[in-house]
Amino acid sequence: MGLFDKLRHEFIDIIEWLDDTRNTLVWRFPRYQNEIKQGAQLIVRPGQIAAFVHRGQVADIFEPGTHTLNTENLPLLSTLAGWKYGFNSPFRSEVYFISTRQITDLKWGTPNPIMLRDPEFGPIRLRAFGTYALKATDAKALLTELVGTDGVVEADEVSELLRSIINEAFADLIGEKQIAALDLAAHYREFSEDLRKYVCSKIDDEYGLEVPQLFIVNISFPEAVEKALDTRTSMGVVGDMQKYQQYQFGTAMAEAAKNPGGGGDGLGLGMGLAMAGRMMNMPGIMGGAAPTAASAPPPPPAGVWHVAMNGQSRGPFGPDQIRQGIATGEVTPQTLLWAPHLSGWTAANQVPEWQAAFAAPVVPPPPPPPA
Repeated sequence: MGLFDKLRHEFIDIIEWLDDTRNTLVWRFPRYQNEIKQGAQLIVRPGQIAAFVHRGQVADIFEPGTHTLNTENLPLLSTLAGWKYGFNSPFRSEVYFISTRQITDLKWGTPNPIMLRDPEFGPIRLRAFGTYALKATDAKALLTELVGTDGVVEADEVSELLRSIINEAFADLIGEKQIAALDLAAHYREFSEDLRKYVCSKIDDEYGLEVPQLFIVNISFPEAVEKALDTRTSMGVVGDMQKYQQYQFGTAMAEAAKNPGGGGDGLGLGMGLAMAGRMMNMPGIMGGAAPTAASAPPPPPAGVWHVAMNGQSRGPFGPDQIRQGIATGEVTPQTLLWAPHLSGWTAANQVPEWQAAFAAPVVPPPPPPPA
């Protein structure tokens, strides 16, 4: 500090802090050699308190208002400095302003998943995050334990400590409550208040701080577990999965029937057979191994047919679809068919119901030649 700074501070007799930040906890008033004149004006604004520190000891503390510094309102400092009858020369002391308003929108979260033994899912990992507010309540404890000789102390400097305390309390809390994972959302408010009380009990006397507000914003599961829960929810909404598959199959077959022939692009019976094959390959629907005369698939509903194609059983199909397959050449006389009333897989031209479809058309003779 230069000579002009020294001279300028010699004439300064107002001590104040105009806080233009949102997260400063403590600020030390700058003074050349820490000299303060007798009769100086101390201005403490709402949301602040001022503390005088003399030779490492916290002396007098001032609440909001305007104070004229003299022996009468500095009793502890006068005793520490040995002034029995007042003082006329400048005295040396450090002045700290402590913000007593709430510092809001501070965030906390679990850096690593917390293991929980859930009664429904078994061992499961949880993550949580939320917000909290911080406030200074005891200037002496705060200056002694956290500030030391720092000129400025921001809320970020103690947030790591607070996050560790909150995470420890949260892990203990969910372990003690033994609440099912799917029911945790109904207890956010209860858990938030329990966490806040626990954190306050750790920092109020030791650090002179308070957490007036603490919220749990969300408790989440790993991504794989969330996808499994979504699938489980979807299955619960669908209900009977077998009926749902039958409905889907029937809808697809109706759409295929609207495109008879299909220009040879695999529509008609071809599409129906392909879709039926995919349905047959689904768990709980596939009839079994490739059809043979010795091992027939489970009997389908009455009035329907199964078709052996490429060594697999396709179907069931209605008579109209079989008729369409014959017309397009996809069902040939040698194609094996199976129905409940047949003893086994039978060539299509040997099935009484379809023999007429494969019979050669009767061509009428031409008219006799003219005489």
